[in-house]
Amino acid sequence: MAIVVDLDVHLARLGLTVGEFAAAVGITPANIAVLKNGRAKAVRFTTLDAICRTLGCQPGDVLRWVPDAGPDDG
Repeated sequence: MAIVVDLDVHLARLGLTVGEFAAAVGITPANIAVLKNGRAKAVRFTTLDAICRTLGCQPGDVLRWVPDAGPDDG
């Protein structure tokens, strides 16, 4: 999938650990890892809302689209 979740920069900016962030958002650290590692298949709007509220950002600051490599791109 070509959606990338950029959480590391935001966590570092705020000095939050994954555990602190997970507690603030209301999901498990394991689910934060799934998001960070690009293994998530979906994100609930309520979770995205909590992420943005905790980080003080917009959804587009956390999610970005990257085109899949085409057959000529390697």
